[in-house]
Amino acid sequence: MAGRLQDKVVFITGAARGQGRNHAVRMAEEGADIIAVDICEDIDTVSEFYPLATSAELDETVRLVEATGRRIYARKADVRDGAGLAKVLQDGVAALGRLDCVVANAGIATYGKSWELSDEQWRDMIDVNLTGVWHTAKAAVPILLEQGTGGSMVFTSSIGGLKGIQHVAHYVSAKHAIVGLMRTMANELAQDGIRFNTVHPTNVDTMMIQNPGTYSMFAPGDPNPTQEKAMPGFESLSNLPTPWIDCDDVTNAMIYLLSDEARYLTGVALPVDTGATIK
Repeated sequence: MAGRLQDKVVFITGAARGQGRNHAVRMAEEGADIIAVDICEDIDTVSEFYPLATSAELDETVRLVEATGRRIYARKADVRDGAGLAKVLQDGVAALGRLDCVVANAGIATYGKSWELSDEQWRDMIDVNLTGVWHTAKAAVPILLEQGTGGSMVFTSSIGGLKGIQHVAHYVSAKHAIVGLMRTMANELAQDGIRFNTVHPTNVDTMMIQNPGTYSMFAPGDPNPTQEKAMPGFESLSNLPTPWIDCDDVTNAMIYLLSDEARYLTGVALPVDTGATIK
């Protein structure tokens, strides 16, 4: 039985682990070939909270995708480097034959009160979580236009793209901004059959939330924040009986939006949030 992304080629940023790896493997299981990139090195303002992905983790994504029987073209790339990212995508398309779908997933999280964030924290956040998404879309659009067969892009936003959250003003600003980018590009490229949507997860059970920086948001002033101490805060965001969601929950939404099942959905900001944004 054909998968929902059968024989499509999907470009995924931040694919070495977490949500990005899950997207790559699940989409391969749905019949897609994958172009995968990740920075595979640390960013100083982030590594004080948690380490970023490694080349070995990207290699594991390759192994898992190939185990499904699908093809993958994976390279190290930094979404902050627009020219470098575009070159990797072009090479990936040359290797796999075409491009159909884009998942702008790469992102970082750091923490601090809005007026206490350093210039470096602000700059890195905007460069990765906003400009990196723009670079991803900018690299893909000319390829899709040349092919002339339409396409679908999904930007990974957050509940922080729909509401204010304390201690992550720079993150919330970037995640709000990519909604505006998505809506604008959805209008600009609708007549070319290229769809744009955003997905807005609540906390997802990955290293991005399972770290002392996130725990400190929910246990302010505690010199030794832990998951246990932060649990009431996680639970307070949810309307449903879970403190966070799994990567699969986000991937399910991604696959739907990328597939022909959502062929008439564009400009949509889709929460996958256990009701957090209405609470």
